[in-house]
Amino acid sequence: MNKFLIKLIFSTGFFIIGIALGIWGSREFTTAPSSLKSSPDDTTIVPVTDSSSIKKAIPTERNINFISSAVEKVGDAVVRIDASRQVTLNLPPNLDHPLFRHFFADQIPLDRIEEGTGSGFIVSQEGLIMTNAHVVEGAKVVSVVMKNGQSVEGKVLGVDTMTDVAVVKIEGQNLPIIPLANGDNLTTGQWAIAIGNPLGLDNTVTVGIISALGRSSAEVGVPDKRVKFIQTDAAINPGNSGGPLLNAQGEVIGINTAIRANAQGLGFAIPIETAKRIAQQLEKTGKASHPYLGIQMITLNQDMIKNGNIPQNLGFPINLTQGVLIVQVVPNSPAQEAGFMAGDVIFKVGDVPVLTSVDVQEQVDLSIIGEPLEVEIDRQGTTQIMTVRPQEFPQNP
Repeated sequence: MNKFLIKLIFSTGFFIIGIALGIWGSREFTTAPSSLKSSPDDTTIVPVTDSSSIKKAIPTERNINFISSAVEKVGDAVVRIDASRQVTLNLPPNLDHPLFRHFFADQIPLDRIEEGTGSGFIVSQEGLIMTNAHVVEGAKVVSVVMKNGQSVEGKVLGVDTMTDVAVVKIEGQNLPIIPLANGDNLTTGQWAIAIGNPLGLDNTVTVGIISALGRSSAEVGVPDKRVKFIQTDAAINPGNSGGPLLNAQGEVIGINTAIRANAQGLGFAIPIETAKRIAQQLEKTGKASHPYLGIQMITLNQDMIKNGNIPQNLGFPINLTQGVLIVQVVPNSPAQEAGFMAGDVIFKVGDVPVLTSVDVQEQVDLSIIGEPLEVEIDRQGTTQIMTVRPQEFPQNP
C-alpha cells in the first residue's frame, strides 16, 4: 500500500510538472521575453500577439486589385465612336471618262459609304472627347455610344493627321470624365491599362506595362507622324484606337492607336502631353500648327563614323561622334533663309541640349511659328548660334 501511494505521488508530481512546462512552453509563442524585444539596433523578430494587427497588415482584395479600381473609376467616361464617311473610287485614267461613268455607274459603284468603329474618352464635363484622327477622319458628325448604351451625336471639331489626334464634342452637362496624368513622370516598367472597344467588343480592358518610351515615328513604322510614342505590351487592336491608356491610378497617360497591323504583343500610344497640346488647338481653331524648319538630319554616333556611314556629298569630313547632323537643307525653307548648311551639327535647340534627331523635332514642335528660335551648331569646328523663324508645315514640303 505504501509503495502504491509513493508511485501515485511521484506520478502525480511529474504530471503537474509536465503541465507546467507545457504551459510555459506555449507562452513562449505568445509572449516574448524582455530579452527578445526589438530595438532600433536589434533585428530580432517579435511574434505577433494581436490577430487584428494581422488583418490590418494584409490588404483587402479591393485594395490589391488596383486594375478594377482604376477601371471602375473612369469606365463611364470611355465611349465608342461609330463614324461613316463617303469614299469615292478613283478610276484609272483610261476609264475615268464621263461616258463610262454614265453607262457603268450602276455596275461599278463609284461612291460608297465606309463605316468604322473606334474609341474615345471624355475629358470635360461639357462633352469634349479625345480620340484618334484616323477614327473620325472624313466625317463631320459621328455617333458616340456611352457605356450605358445611350447613343448621342458628336461633332468633329478638328483632326490632326500628323499626330493622329482628333477632338469630338457632344452636348451634355456634368458628364463623367477621366483625369489626365502628368506625362513627365512616366517610367519604363510601370503598369499600363488600356480600355476600348476592340473588334466590336465594347468596354474591353487589357493590362500590361510600359515597354519603352520615346519611340520615334520611324521606329514604329509611321514616318509621316510627328510623335514620340509610348510602347506597351497591353493588347491594342482595331477598335481600341482612340481609347485611353491609363496608369495604376486611373489617369490617362496616352491615347491608344492601332497603327501597326503586324504588331504582336506590342501596342503604341500617343503621349498625353502631345495629345493635350494638339487637342487645345483643335478645340479653339479646328486645326493644329506644326512648326517647320526645312532640314533633313541624322543622329551622329561612334558606329556611324567608324563604319563610314556619313553622307559623302558634304565636301568635308565629319569628326564629331555626337550631335545631330544636317544632311540637306530644303530650298526656300526657313532653315535656308537663316543660313543653315548641310554638314552643320546641331547641339542645342533653344536652351535644350539635343542628342538625337527626335530631340530636335520635339523642341521644334514646342516652338512658336514666326518667333525667333536660337539653334547652336558646330560648323567645321566652329560653334555658331543660328536664329531661325519656324513657319507652318507646308502641305507639300
